[in-house]
Amino acid sequence: MPVNLQAPDPQSLFPVPGVTLGIAEAGVRKANRKDVVVVSLAEGSAVAGVFTKNRYCAAPVQVCREHLAGGAAVRAIVINTGNANAGTGADGLARARRTCTSLAGLLGVAPEQVLPFSTGVIMETLPVERIEAGLPAALADRQPAHWARAAEGIMTTDTLPKAASRQVQIGGVTVTVTGISKGAGMIRPNMATMLGFVATDAVLAPGLLQPLVTRAADASFNRITIDGDTSTNDSFVLIATRQAGHAEITSLDSAEGQALSAAVLAVSRELAQAIVRDGEGATKFITVQIDGGRTEDECKLAAYAIAHSPLVKTAFFASDPNLGRILAAVGYAGIDDLDQNLIEMHLDDVHVVTQGGRNPSYREEDGQRVMKQSEITVKVNLNRGAASVTVWTCDLSHDYVSINADYRS
Repeated sequence: MPVNLQAPDPQSLFPVPGVTLGIAEAGVRKANRKDVVVVSLAEGSAVAGVFTKNRYCAAPVQVCREHLAGGAAVRAIVINTGNANAGTGADGLARARRTCTSLAGLLGVAPEQVLPFSTGVIMETLPVERIEAGLPAALADRQPAHWARAAEGIMTTDTLPKAASRQVQIGGVTVTVTGISKGAGMIRPNMATMLGFVATDAVLAPGLLQPLVTRAADASFNRITIDGDTSTNDSFVLIATRQAGHAEITSLDSAEGQALSAAVLAVSRELAQAIVRDGEGATKFITVQIDGGRTEDECKLAAYAIAHSPLVKTAFFASDPNLGRILAAVGYAGIDDLDQNLIEMHLDDVHVVTQGGRNPSYREEDGQRVMKQSEITVKVNLNRGAASVTVWTCDLSHDYVSINADYRS
């Protein structure tokens, strides 16, 4: 069961003017399952994205990068689940491009104006014929309010769809930010998440879209981990349809730019945390906060050492306050000149470690009380600077092994 996560209420997801979404059941991997999503964008929209740093990246990631670098105005996005089209070589690239060509022909745009995305099993041939056959139904289904249905249409091992929405006032105008994401396993994003799509009708200068999507990813999707595996298909896209009607935002540092950035970050962070809450087999949602670092980079080293440790994650699953595992992870994180005698550690409100050793007032029953909670915060202070980083993760349960052992069956 997801950790304190519910399916989104469709009524809570504000339509974004200039965006319509359609969903179809194409039988990409299994019958009677929503598995193809088409997103149409109004003329004049701008799109930017960040993608996996996995060098073995999927064919759709390669095609998306090519199309965005080419500068053609993106008019449509096509997403399939059930098949990642990764590890498929030249044939996979041809099939990803064929998907773009087929949708472009139906919409009357150029193939370079279509971005393809895939998620699912790696190293299997993309059944492009099934996707093509499902495109007319997806196009006929398009509606501005279909965000919740689209969130269902991109799921793989997710148990719940993930969507979030905000509205903010900019220049006296109501501006909308709405997004969806998917992911539950193979999650240690590196520039993005498994799949994430956020759209706004804000009138944003096109040159600001890439800095904004990068900034949002770095503070949300790049702060989560479930199992430490970076996917071949990680993609996070930000769309601005520019239809809100306010004066153009030309600086992210302006009051208007900051208001929009905050809304985009809030939606991105909610989507990212939803992925962790729905982590494969997860029973605990864990916040890891590292303070007192000299740099953010060394804080990240310590945070991810904790968040990735199987020993730490299984202790959380067992509600076992075997908290020396956390200290060990900090010690091997790669901070070469770390002074262990300066370290302080809290588990929620419980002061566990002081000056590098067990706090004399710490009682194991207090630690166990916190470990039994469904949401836990680990705070470690390195006491060597002013930098801080927060990462979100989950525990590691028997079900994680079962889900991944049975994934292809």
